[in-house]
Amino acid sequence: MSDAVRAIWDGLKALERPTLTALFAAGDRLTDYSARLDLPGGAVRFDWSKTHLDAAHAEGFLALAEATGFAARRAAMFDGEPINVTEHRAVEHTALRGVGRDSSVEEAHALHLRMKSLVDAIHAGVLGEVKHLIHIGIGGSALGPALAIDALTREGARVDVHVVSNIDGCALEAAFARCDPATTLIAVASKTFTTTETMTNAASALEWLREGGVADPYGRVVALTAYPDKAVEWGVDETRVLPFSESVGGRYSLWSSIGFPIALALGWDEFAEFLDGAAAMDRHFLEAEGMANLPLRAACADLIYARLRGCQSRAVFAYDERLRLFPDYLQQLEMESNGKRVKADGSPVDGPTAPVTWGGVGTDAQHAVFQLLHQGTHLIPVDFIAAIAPGDDLDPAHHHSLLANCFAQGAALMAGKAARDPARAYPGDRPSATILCDDLNPATLGALIAFHEHRTFASGVLMEINPFDQFGVELGKEIAKAIVAGGATFDPSTEALLAEAGIQ
Repeated sequence: MSDAVRAIWDGLKALERPTLTALFAAGDRLTDYSARLDLPGGAVRFDWSKTHLDAAHAEGFLALAEATGFAARRAAMFDGEPINVTEHRAVEHTALRGVGRDSSVEEAHALHLRMKSLVDAIHAGVLGEVKHLIHIGIGGSALGPALAIDALTREGARVDVHVVSNIDGCALEAAFARCDPATTLIAVASKTFTTTETMTNAASALEWLREGGVADPYGRVVALTAYPDKAVEWGVDETRVLPFSESVGGRYSLWSSIGFPIALALGWDEFAEFLDGAAAMDRHFLEAEGMANLPLRAACADLIYARLRGCQSRAVFAYDERLRLFPDYLQQLEMESNGKRVKADGSPVDGPTAPVTWGGVGTDAQHAVFQLLHQGTHLIPVDFIAAIAPGDDLDPAHHHSLLANCFAQGAALMAGKAARDPARAYPGDRPSATILCDDLNPATLGALIAFHEHRTFASGVLMEINPFDQFGVELGKEIAKAIVAGGATFDPSTEALLAEAGIQ
């Protein structure tokens, strides 16, 4: 950490800590920390007024952004420079949405056209009757497609998609039980086409097709990978291999051919709208400066709690059943990106990095975990996400009650309530932010995901870490391979567990 950066952090830590009530009394919080952003699918309000971000903190974090080279790092990402320094790679998921280095945008467009041709051919019946797709991946290759499909196909899908990630055979068998081999395609999603869990599940899926009477199981497989030669070597015809660039990381890959199941389920026009919504957020993030930049603003508020107030977790509650998988998606995006203990230059970090991301769905979560949020000893910043337009055709009372509960929780966390009986007292001054969409559709969902990608990137830059590698997931996988291969020796506890399970 440079002397300048250290001095800024010291200054931020020394700032006064007014309560949320005092902050609202002192100025126009809505004007300063709440904004509506017009997007292709409708406007979205980003309300950070119930956080402790104020003018003094904003000034300090903007000085930190300048000292850590935020603007230059942002430009370098969009220009396709190798900002993933530990792996010497560019980070070009925005190019998949049409915003980035010209050559990368052109390459992404060509790959999208290839994917569109296959999607259109399947919808036209060129591969025969296709009613189901079993999409096999793990991590970002599964979480993104699962989120988008679950959120956007509640009124029906053109192809019924089942996303399988867990190597536990129960997950794959559950998908088999809902599909007919004669009308099912298999998508194998793996950047390297060597991922153990994915390739094991893929082999079992081929056997299921074979046992179900499919004469040419490989003819029912679509490969989604950055290494197309390996997919062809495995047995997939090159016409059904959909490549994507090696500069696209797994948790940022649903915009690439990893999004094939989304396009197959929704149709290409809707997938294009999904990309357009994300691109609109890309342009905002690239062009807006200072606290007007919404992902940067959110990152600054996040660091108040993680770095300055010692909050070890952040909760996300979607008050929309269609977004029930959003907290799961954010867990990987945020914790795999910023859960680091060294900075980009290899030196130790100087404080906490990513908090634990967790959450659930309102109103269910109110009856499970909100006791701790309101009256527990942990200070946990909360994000609420909701849509004004309902996703159902029932009595409007359902949606009105849903939104009333969402907004009431934020108000209650901030205001608290005094009582003579301590068990009935609420301390208040507990922060929350609210993201309120006019509607939830492909474009707004794309924008929401892109917003969180950029928020995560901005946090990483301000903490001087590299948010684009993930070496922390490798050691356990290496030991698992050693166990399967046999011959390795482990600690007494692990040896006893292996013996008890009959694994030698």
